[in-house]
Amino acid sequence: MKIHLRQIPPEGLHLEGEEECPLSTLQSEELQSTGPLHYELDAGISEGALWVNGSLVQPVELRCVRCLESFPFEIEVKDFTVHTDLTGPEEIDLAPFVREDVLLNLPPHPHCDREGGRICPAPVAHRAEEGETGSKPPTDWSALDELNIRES
Repeated sequence: MKIHLRQIPPEGLHLEGEEECPLSTLQSEELQSTGPLHYELDAGISEGALWVNGSLVQPVELRCVRCLESFPFEIEVKDFTVHTDLTGPEEIDLAPFVREDVLLNLPPHPHCDREGGRICPAPVAHRAEEGETGSKPPTDWSALDELNIRES
């Protein structure tokens, strides 16, 4: 996503549209792009610097850390902001800034049931650790409680 500085009028420029996913080089089994990046941005030049702010939405498919199944997810960057000094070129590439903000808004441990529209099919043992079944999970030291040590 590139902005030509000479095309920005003094009152600013509104940009809206879709671009190819900026994460295409990072696609793996855990992260797949499922559509283009949608953006709504306002850009302007002030005191020798370019400013851009707006919102970004990138649809992806993530892998749940519990059940290892893929699920759809939308990465939303509601407050995308860039402020960079103008150093000479007539064209500024926003792709590195967009990629960074999209990556920073990825959930660190994606769960397929986080949004509430789905029940994770993970085994009950995983859910018991989080207290969903009401039973108390065994402590990490429970195996040592059963250890029988005889003194000689």
